Amino acid sequence: MNTIISPSILAADFGNLQSEIEMINKSEADWFHIDIMDGLFVPNISFGMPVLKAIKNYASKPLDVHLMIIDPERYIKNFYELNASLITIHFEATSKLKETIKKIKSFGIKTGVAINPETPVNVLEKIINEVDLVCLMSVNPGFGGQNFIDKTFVKLFELKNLIKSKKSNSLIQVDGGVTDLQSRKLIELGADVLVAGNFIFKSKTPNEIIKKLREF
Repeated sequence: MNTIISPSILAADFGNLQSEIEMINKSEADWFHIDIMDGLFVPNISFGMPVLKAIKNYASKPLDVHLMIIDPERYIKNFYELNASLITIHFEATSKLKETIKKIKSFGIKTGVAINPETPVNVLEKIINEVDLVCLMSVNPGFGGQNFIDKTFVKLFELKNLIKSKKSNSLIQVDGGVTDLQSRKLIELGADVLVAGNFIFKSKTPNEIIKKLREF
């Protein structure tokens, strides 16, 4: 399988959102990565339903919705109605993890679980066969433009072994500070999906950057 590239809209120019979306539509990227932040689970507030609705109206590729919010189970139906193809919730953000996974699946949406840099991979043992994707945060969640945390490589190795040992079909996504300095090693270690924000949107040649992230 070719590595999936999911540009993070958080890094886009919101004054020219339609043109940024159309640029990704025409590029070789695969998904739109959309970070929803509530100012509680993370110290930042990003955007909510109205902006996602605007993105939905122009995007021609799947919406990879990453919920960095407390008690995400409250809003699953809303994101279903806004055409989310994948909803990722944080292990650390809900006391109803299994219930929320089931709720997402009940809408026919692919389900992901994210873990923060300090959360060990082994917390996923009981749910690794119930999710379509695991998102390894390679920065502390909440703000774009942070530097990649190198210990993510070790966690990726551990997660790949867990997936193999449990015979899971879960994809592995790496999100945060990803550039071409890490992408090759991440792919070698088993990453299936790479999220990149500033590295793509701040480039003068974003399509070339997307190609470079895939190089293996």
